[in-house]
Amino acid sequence: MERRIYNPIQKDYVNFIKTSTDTNGAYTLVEVELADGGGVGLHYHKTYSEKFECMEGEVQVQLDKKITTLSVGQTATAEKMVNHLFRNRSGKPCKFKVEIRPASRGFEQSLQIGYGLASDGLCYKNGFPKDKLALAWLFDVSESNLPGWRSIFEFILRRQAKKARKKGINKKLIERYCKF
Repeated sequence: MERRIYNPIQKDYVNFIKTSTDTNGAYTLVEVELADGGGVGLHYHKTYSEKFECMEGEVQVQLDKKITTLSVGQTATAEKMVNHLFRNRSGKPCKFKVEIRPASRGFEQSLQIGYGLASDGLCYKNGFPKDKLALAWLFDVSESNLPGWRSIFEFILRRQAKKARKKGINKKLIERYCKF
């Protein structure tokens, strides 16, 4: 089964090498092909760490306040509770692996759904879903957290995620977009 997804807004691919099901919850392993200019903003996770390993080109990883440019073979790990981001500012595409420990089914689902919504034209140019309840639920299920003053929005997002669950939006999104 094909486990490669594409986001036409961000122009990147994610290939699921190992899912939570494959590893009995031990880890999730994905390979990301990130276009120049792509990336994910500053955030953190309370329940899992993320290890980045550069495979082609260069990828920038920020851990707390330190930005490191990883070249082929180099790694960086964002432990639980550590603010981090990744981005590509190299002028050409890059490829890297991301290992989530322990595995996160919610992370896996959030990628499949987010990329699916983008492919279906249901996201803004910034990649955020147009449906605010879907956005809130994706934020919640991915177990993402906002650092600093942005954390004041988490209460609203978590509350909206509960509303999305009550309305069954989560089930519809999983049914439509989660294929593995």
